[in-house]
Amino acid sequence: MIADVTVSRFDIARMMQGLRAGNVRTLARAVSLVEDEAGAGTEIVAACRALAGHALRIGVTGPPGAGKSTLVDQMARWLRKDGQMVGVVAVDPSSPYTGGALLGDRIRMQGFEGDAGVFIRSMASRGAMGGVAKAVADVCLVMEAAGRGTILIETVGVGQDEVEVVGVADVTVLVLVPGMGDEVQSLKAGVMEVADVFVVNKSDAGGAERVEAEILTMQGLAARDGWVPPIVRTVATSGEGVAELMVAVRRCAEWKKEHGLRARLGVNNGLRLDHLGVAVKSIAEARGFYEALGMVVVYEETVEHEKVRTAMMPLGESRVELLEPTEEESVIGRFLGKRGEGLHHIAVRVDGIDEMFESLRAQGVRLASDAVRVGAGGHRYFFVHPASTGGVLLEIVSPQRVSSAGTPIAGDAREGEA
Repeated sequence: MIADVTVSRFDIARMMQGLRAGNVRTLARAVSLVEDEAGAGTEIVAACRALAGHALRIGVTGPPGAGKSTLVDQMARWLRKDGQMVGVVAVDPSSPYTGGALLGDRIRMQGFEGDAGVFIRSMASRGAMGGVAKAVADVCLVMEAAGRGTILIETVGVGQDEVEVVGVADVTVLVLVPGMGDEVQSLKAGVMEVADVFVVNKSDAGGAERVEAEILTMQGLAARDGWVPPIVRTVATSGEGVAELMVAVRRCAEWKKEHGLRARLGVNNGLRLDHLGVAVKSIAEARGFYEALGMVVVYEETVEHEKVRTAMMPLGESRVELLEPTEEESVIGRFLGKRGEGLHHIAVRVDGIDEMFESLRAQGVRLASDAVRVGAGGHRYFFVHPASTGGVLLEIVSPQRVSSAGTPIAGDAREGEA
C-alpha cells in the first residue's frame, strides 16, 4: 500500500507528460496512486480524462474455472501481433489475511516480460461486488491516457447478478465451458442477458454443442431488435478461435458506434461536454488563476494551421482549454480584438463525427467549418456557427485521435522517463 502521498501540481503535470510519452514506469506509478486512493489519485484521474476516451475496453467475465485468464492472455497476444498497445486489468479475489490480490491472473499470464506494449495490472477485489474492483474504471482511464488502444478487463469468477463490468466495458464477453449443467440455467436471469459476445471455451473437451444450444434457446426467448450476440468456440490453451473472437468483438464495437451506443458512458451517441474554450491574451498569465483553484495544465501545444497556442486543464468530466493567438490575424486574435478575453466556444464530444458533419449539413445547419479537421492533441473537430446554436460557437469533436495525415494514433510507446 502507498501511504497518503502529497504530489505537487508540477509532479502531476510531469507525470502526464510521461504518460503521453508512453513511459511504462510512469504508468505503473500513476496506476498505483489511483488504485491505492492516495491524495493525488483524484487529480491524476481528472487529468487523464483529457487524454482518454479513444480506447476499446473489452470486459471478459464468467464463472470460476472457465479459463478467463488463459483466454485474456491469448487475446493480448493476438492484439500485439495486430500492432496494438494493450492494457490488462485482472481483478483477483482478495486475500482474507492481507486484503491484497492473490495474483493468480498475473501468475497465469506469463511471457510478456520485456514487452512494453503489454501493461498488466492485477487488482484486489477488496470485497467489491459485481466481479470488478472499485478503482477499475479509474485505472482504465490512466491506461487510456498512456496510449493503450485496447484494454482487457478480466473479472473475478462471477455469478448470476454480478454484472458491474458492463458499466466500465464497451464490449462484454461472457466465457462459458462445457459441463456446467444447471449453472447455465442459473446465469440466464443475470449476466447472460448483458453479454455482447458468448464464448464457449474448452470446446475440445466435448459438450460444446449443448452449451451453444442452451445459449441459442435463451436468445430465442429474448426480444431483440438490434445486436444479437454471436457464439464463438475457443480453446484458450492453444489459441484456437481467438481470432474469430476478436473479429466478433470489433464487429460489436463498430455496431455500437454506428448506433450511438456507449454503455459505459450511460448515454446515447456518446454525447458529453468535452471542454470550454477560453480566449486569453497570455496563457502564462491566465493559468495562474486556474492553478490557484487547484487545476493542472496537463499539456500545452501549438496548432500551426490555426495560429493558436493551447493549454488543457481537466475539470471533472470535461476540461478548460486556454487559447492564446500566435498571430493577431488569426481566429483567436480577431476574437480578442473584437470582444476581449472570454468564452470563445463550447465543445461537445460525439461518436461518428463524419456522420454528424454530413447530417448537420444535410439539415441546413450553418457550419463554420468546411470539413472535419485535425486540431490540438490530434482530435478531429468542426465548428457550428452561432447563428444555428442560439448565439454560441459550438465545436464538435471526436474521441478518436489522429495524426495530421489522418491516420489513427495508436499510442506507440516511446523512450524517456518522466
